[in-house]
Amino acid sequence: MSSGVHAALVPGGVIGNGRYRLLAKSGADARSNAELWRARDGQLNRDVALTVLVGNLADNEAAARARRTVERAMHASSFTHPGVSRVIDVLTPGTGIRPDEGILGIVIAEWTQGTDLMDLIAEGPLPAGAATRLLEPLGAAIEGAHHAGLVLGADHPQRIRVTSDGRLRLAFPGPRPDAIARDDVKGLGAILYLLLTGRWALPNGPQGVPIAPTGPDGSVVAPNALHPYLPHDLSSVAVRSLEDTSVGGIRTSAAILQVLDQIAAEEAQTSLIPAVSSREDDDDQVVWTTQKPRQDKQQKKKLWISVAVLAVATLTVIVWLSVQIVGFFSDEPSKGGGPTVVINQPGSNGQTAPPPAPAGPVQPAALGVYDVTNQPDNANQASRAADNNAGTFWRTDNYFQPFPALKPGIGLMASFAEPVKLASVTITSPSKGTKVEIRVASALDSPLEETKVIGVADLSDGQTQIQLNEHEPTGHVLIWITQLASTGGGKNQSEIREVLYTRAQ
Repeated sequence: MSSGVHAALVPGGVIGNGRYRLLAKSGADARSNAELWRARDGQLNRDVALTVLVGNLADNEAAARARRTVERAMHASSFTHPGVSRVIDVLTPGTGIRPDEGILGIVIAEWTQGTDLMDLIAEGPLPAGAATRLLEPLGAAIEGAHHAGLVLGADHPQRIRVTSDGRLRLAFPGPRPDAIARDDVKGLGAILYLLLTGRWALPNGPQGVPIAPTGPDGSVVAPNALHPYLPHDLSSVAVRSLEDTSVGGIRTSAAILQVLDQIAAEEAQTSLIPAVSSREDDDDQVVWTTQKPRQDKQQKKKLWISVAVLAVATLTVIVWLSVQIVGFFSDEPSKGGGPTVVINQPGSNGQTAPPPAPAGPVQPAALGVYDVTNQPDNANQASRAADNNAGTFWRTDNYFQPFPALKPGIGLMASFAEPVKLASVTITSPSKGTKVEIRVASALDSPLEETKVIGVADLSDGQTQIQLNEHEPTGHVLIWITQLASTGGGKNQSEIREVLYTRAQ
């Protein structure tokens, strides 16, 4: 490659016999030695997407591979779908490219307004529902192309953009010369994995993007193992589409679309009477934006308050444990002190005894949104309900109709590092009238009917302590909301600011 090529492939550079002025680089696909650019067509005065295949024309193998990519892109130009940018033209050395430019081919496609996929996930993974809505048009495009005998090459995240109306689109067409339909399916699964986890699960991904973790057998770890609130079906289809095994692996885009369609259908049912989202005033809920989130001016203050509250709570537990240890090893009963409060328990035949002291608060290892419709409300806010900071919160969406018209309920599932036996759950909430059930579950994805109710309450404005019935130690505790608070105007929404789990003795 000549030094002139390096000088041209920069913003402001001009390629393609002087027709295309490069505006901004969107990425690079090292597998094809391709650079992805937004450019300005000087003749038609419009922006276009360029897949620029760079290399030395004297390298016969590289030239042949580039020629095959250009041919496949041109062949796919007859295929039109909203999930794929339309190929406008292709250039090769001698036909639009000077032989001395060091460029082996250019695929010119319509420019896709919106934002880069990598910018979308830069702030973290997306909720399952948002990921599903984004991915479905791209999945439909891949399925349509495969029926037409075409391969799109949708297996690199920097080739994908998010349209202004929130859909994924193959913005830089040009499949690798050896790409097959199976690669598109893997790419679809890898993009789903990226949306759900922020990690890339195929080899030779873009620089700076974390690699998906793998298990002892080398298989990719399921998304819901990283984020337990994710629906099992969606997590499973992301992993199975990456597997090459004949048993258990997903080998067609139709199978992925089936899961996406099921989730979309369930979402459509809940939107017959639309849920008014609470996300318009929440920066971290904007799904497609290139704006940086606003800085919270109270963030440092809230952090110090949280640290102080946590320190006081820790000191209280240490003092309580010290008293218990001293009392346990003491041979003599304590003398003096204040009055003893005695509570009569039903069925005690008049005998009185001090109630067993609680073993103190226990912090869940994880907290996620539990939703049987696979459309969790504000999933990335769940951890705020157990962050020892009453200034932050998790809230449901705002519904025009109360449960169970749109869904049977919504909840927060707490997972503990080891099985615990709880005495009570204390919920801090401003949503008076919210009805909740405390349920124990054997697993994160246990069906609701397999969970057991151990406590019920109507929340007050403030703190509500819910005493729990006797139950076996469990690793999963569900706060299940069966009735939302009325917010006026026919709207229903509940907010949980903090949850305190107290371990039984």
